[in-house]
Amino acid sequence: MNLLIADDHKQITSILSDYAKKEGYTVMIANDGKEALSLFSRNTFDLVLLDVMMPEMDGFQVCREIRKTSSVPIIMVTARGEDFERIMGLDMGADDYIVKPFSPGEVMARIRAILRRISPDPKENQDKNLLIYDNLTINIEEFTVLIEAEPVSLTKKEIEILYTMAKNPNKLFTRDNLLSSLWGYDYFGDARTVDSHIKRLRAKLDSYHHPNWEIKTVWGMGYKFEVEHEL
Repeated sequence: MNLLIADDHKQITSILSDYAKKEGYTVMIANDGKEALSLFSRNTFDLVLLDVMMPEMDGFQVCREIRKTSSVPIIMVTARGEDFERIMGLDMGADDYIVKPFSPGEVMARIRAILRRISPDPKENQDKNLLIYDNLTINIEEFTVLIEAEPVSLTKKEIEILYTMAKNPNKLFTRDNLLSSLWGYDYFGDARTVDSHIKRLRAKLDSYHHPNWEIKTVWGMGYKFEVEHEL
């Protein structure tokens, strides 16, 4: 995912860029409105974070120009919270509005929420063997798992378990469900086999940053791949 962050306050762009990169986004920064439009015209972005008060060209003008050619999601940012500014930005085509001061965590949450709405998660691309959710990528054909583009060392069975649950977010899987699906109906092993595999899998995944999803135990019932709900 590619983000354009446009703000003339370099400390703000630096902080937001650091947060975004930690979540796996690729970031480009503009320090004024004209630079923002120039970068936008020469690159492809999945979302634009646009400050209202910028030199050369303000955020409203930039938003208006972008909307002439693109429906890319835009979040407007301003130090002032007057209703007429919010209404004007939204009427021009902005998807959301954040008022300074804000926490970087809130900005990232807004970005995730908008990107989930336009590209429902988890998502499968044209290759049905590839599953992507947030910073997690599972290729069930090649039996590889990446978190924030970093390979995760998992066994084949651990990958099968993760893929099966991640493909069905927030769905409860009993131990018997997983045994029959992944070991086969004629498997005579103990249900504790599932518990052992889940324990090892979760220990490996928890070595990485993944605040928006987790493998959760539903006591007395089974497990599920729990994802953060939309804001």
